[in-house]
Amino acid sequence: MIVCAGNSETFSYATPMGVGLVQSAINMTRLCLFNPPKYILFVGSAGTYGKHNIFDIIESKVASQIELSFLLKKSYTPIDNVVSSENTNVLDGGIVNSSNYISTDYELVQKFNQLNIGLENMEFFSIMQVAQEYDIPCGGIFVVTNKCDQNAHKDFLANHKKTMDKLS
Repeated sequence: MIVCAGNSETFSYATPMGVGLVQSAINMTRLCLFNPPKYILFVGSAGTYGKHNIFDIIESKVASQIELSFLLKKSYTPIDNVVSSENTNVLDGGIVNSSNYISTDYELVQKFNQLNIGLENMEFFSIMQVAQEYDIPCGGIFVVTNKCDQNAHKDFLANHKKTMDKLS
């Protein structure tokens, strides 16, 4: 089954799950309870922490949910904040981080690169975590719309249409 976020990222071939960590987790759980797929493929846009170029197409089977405060050693979590569909060793920045917030501090997000986390997408972690809970293989295909810097939103808007065309 192919899924996407929704709102401005919908496709004729994909089922929208909702924007952000909470909406996508609720709707993905509902789908897996009542109509469990054999495989989940998430498609969407992503920001880069600097290892990728705008309009690169990246595949991933690993997601994280690490907040900027964690990188600054201002918070911790007792829960597992990295999930993988399979035992995958990602060394090229193919791990996708998720948060309900878009990162805009380019210097700070370089700490993600040091952890081999190269992309940011709001939904992928919750999609992966639900898939893991129901033992469903899962992966994602992303097109890079912007760098995670002070121009992130402006560049996202400027590059979004071409990104959606590439994903279509």
